[in-house]
Amino acid sequence: MKLLDVVALVDDIPEKNLKRGQVGTIVEILAPNVFEVEFSDLDGQAYEICAVPESNLMMLRHLPEAIAA
Repeated sequence: MKLLDVVALVDDIPEKNLKRGQVGTIVEILAPNVFEVEFSDLDGQAYEICAVPESNLMMLRHLPEAIAA
């Protein structure tokens, strides 16, 4: 995963009131396999920014891998 990748949560983060499936964007690499993810509404307004381990993220893909490469 890299900066600006669009990701979704694999598991809830109850202390941040985030639920499995919520979509965010990687905005910073904090450590190996730990990313700062910004969660925004459909108008682009951020409602949460937090550190998330890679194990709790799934990268979302809008194009087939062969085209995206």
